[in-house]
Amino acid sequence: MSTMLQKLNNIRTLRAMSREFSIDVLEEMLEKFRVVTEEKRAEEESLQESLAEKQKKINALLEMMQADGISPDDILGKSAGGASTRKRAARPAKYRYTDLDGEQKTWTGQGRTPKPIAKALAEGKSLNDFLI
Repeated sequence: MSTMLQKLNNIRTLRAMSREFSIDVLEEMLEKFRVVTEEKRAEEESLQESLAEKQKKINALLEMMQADGISPDDILGKSAGGASTRKRAARPAKYRYTDLDGEQKTWTGQGRTPKPIAKALAEGKSLNDFLI
């Protein structure tokens, strides 16, 4: 929260600040606060009304679709029982290496380079040496 907002939100600080102003200035400030508050309130009400109107239109469209036997999934192209996203197939391995335990392992070339391959690359070998 900004320091000005903290000062305006604290009654003790407001009292201390108000000592510097005359009653006329304070009344003028109060009126400006009222105007700003009313503008903000009207803006919030307008937003709520537009959201309610939008929801009303959505509900009307859904009722019309249901009356014609159309579901939202039909429009979106989703299958009735399946998930909307497809899982991609696993990538095939491109490289084979022997790990620190002596086991043969493979790597697709995606993600972090395995330590044995990284070590060999640092020693001057190329990725072509590990191709399957």
